[in-house]
Amino acid sequence: MSAPIDRFFSIIPAGGIGSRLWPLSRAAAPKFLHDLTGSGQTLLQDTWDRLLPLTPPERIVVVTGEAHQSAVEEQLDDLIANNLFLEKSPKDSTAAIALAAAILAKREPDVIIGSFAADHVIVEGAKFEKTVREAIEVAATGKIVTIGITPTEPSVGFGYIKTGSRIEGADTAREVAKFVEKPNIEKAKRYVESGKYLWNAGMFIAPAKLLLDQLAKSEPQLHASIIEIADSWDTPARAETVARIWNNLKKVAIDYSVAEPAAAAGLVAVVPASFSWHDVGDFAAIAELQSQGRSGNLAVLGNAKVLADSSSGILVSESNRLIALIGLEDVIVVDTPDALLITTKAHAQKVKSLVDALKATGHSDVL
Repeated sequence: MSAPIDRFFSIIPAGGIGSRLWPLSRAAAPKFLHDLTGSGQTLLQDTWDRLLPLTPPERIVVVTGEAHQSAVEEQLDDLIANNLFLEKSPKDSTAAIALAAAILAKREPDVIIGSFAADHVIVEGAKFEKTVREAIEVAATGKIVTIGITPTEPSVGFGYIKTGSRIEGADTAREVAKFVEKPNIEKAKRYVESGKYLWNAGMFIAPAKLLLDQLAKSEPQLHASIIEIADSWDTPARAETVARIWNNLKKVAIDYSVAEPAAAAGLVAVVPASFSWHDVGDFAAIAELQSQGRSGNLAVLGNAKVLADSSSGILVSESNRLIALIGLEDVIVVDTPDALLITTKAHAQKVKSLVDALKATGHSDVL
């Protein structure tokens, strides 16, 4: 059998609207298609480049919605057409990752897959590569492996991973005792203080067959449907099969369908990340990312003409108009051609509620 790294295939699930980043992130142009770090590349392009030291372009798959096909193809020049898997509609992470795993397993039965979201920020590429390489080696022993992030604060915005004993022969990997849902602040403080918990960043590395076997145990109907679609994928029957099955697929996160039951069965390991990680979940997160190493500044993303006096926070613009700010601290301004958002870092999480209100009141034209 080939070395684990030679069996490895990267999967980039590129989905989600990113409603906390409205009005920049929309259904037709979600956050992974934007440059939110000032790198000069979109988050999707950054993710692609981060994976190249691990897998050449012909061993990278992107799973995205049909509506994003053109944008993804435009941004990723080296993406192989046969490795772009299009979803008819969003069905959460299980369908996206399991379908990719099933198609790849049919093409290459001993494949090890790794799933890495298209909208995370990781700037320490060498450390990321080292961590993933260890995860691949552990996965090859018959484990589903996740990458855990050392908490920097008692956050209530992430799920947690309780670590168990060290895995013999691995550098840093540990057994996963259990996955924990997003806690309240009191529990989060206890988790961080204990030193036994890591943030769950949603990165999974596993032999495709093992991941699919676990799905068959926990969600047999969903597994059967995914396998039927995968069996037809590289045949003329694909369109008919997808049209017949896709809309009835169960929407469920892979944490619930695979990771949690597999952990209960002793099949999950975690490699603590040696790199810094950011999920840019809202504009406050982007402001913090932009202000690292600085204090009291206004970070600007986009081409806006800005005059700022005694103001801090972040301004994101898709227009060329002049924007003037005076005496505003921790402000968030997002200016697009058809919508303007003004809030503060403290209220950034409430943007999702605003998006829900826009849906409820029929303002779908700006979503």
